[in-house]
Amino acid sequence: MLTQLYRAAWRSRGFIASSVRREFRARYLNSLLGAAWAVINPLAMVAVYLVVFARLMQARLPGESDTFDYGVYLCAGLLGWGLFSEIVQRSIGVFLEHANLIKKMNFPRICLPLIVLLNAGLNFAIIYALFLLMLLVTGHFPGMYLLALLPVLAILCAFALGLGILAGVFNVFFRDAGQLFGILLQFWFWFTPIVYPLAILPPQAAGIVAANPLTALMAALQTIALGRGWPDWSTLASPALCALGALGAALLLFRRRADEIVDEL
Repeated sequence: MLTQLYRAAWRSRGFIASSVRREFRARYLNSLLGAAWAVINPLAMVAVYLVVFARLMQARLPGESDTFDYGVYLCAGLLGWGLFSEIVQRSIGVFLEHANLIKKMNFPRICLPLIVLLNAGLNFAIIYALFLLMLLVTGHFPGMYLLALLPVLAILCAFALGLGILAGVFNVFFRDAGQLFGILLQFWFWFTPIVYPLAILPPQAAGIVAANPLTALMAALQTIALGRGWPDWSTLASPALCALGALGAALLLFRRRADEIVDEL
């Protein structure tokens, strides 16, 4: 099944690439600065979090004296969450948004979630590159630990894509599913140690939050960005299994309901 979907997507790689380019251009088509906004917006966000929390609010991580650490910790978590939530949220409505395209054109429908994934990845790459530039300027560049970023992001993207496809298929047949998943993501954000460290929670609450698959993934991203060392790979086994399970279930459901999706639209 996975091989067939991969081959179908590979045969449509031209369609996927052109769709990603078209969507990126359309986002800034009617603006005076054009694609420069792809740099300005994330640069402003990164600068605000690093400067405001590090210098103005003097926020610190428990046991750390460097005032930049909390800003880096926060940015790394927010950027990781932003990638995850963008993939999930945009995948939820991707089949409904492209209903006319699905009805008129003959192409593998799995291309649509892949286009969402690539667009989110492109946005993340731009923002993270600017984040790394800020770390380099402030003398907090993580160095060789960045090599660990790829496997962590691969797990995060696979998990997000699996959940997004599942939610997207359900949303075609049950339109309340999109609203429900939107609310779920809001709670999920605060259930994940992004703006607060896991260490400050009471033991019972920390145990519950630690069971969240995103907890280990965000901790890995934060550890990498802070340059504290390599992530604890053993903690990523559970998120990796969740990602494989979600992606496998999503592709199975999508394959079984692909024809019904077209009829429902």
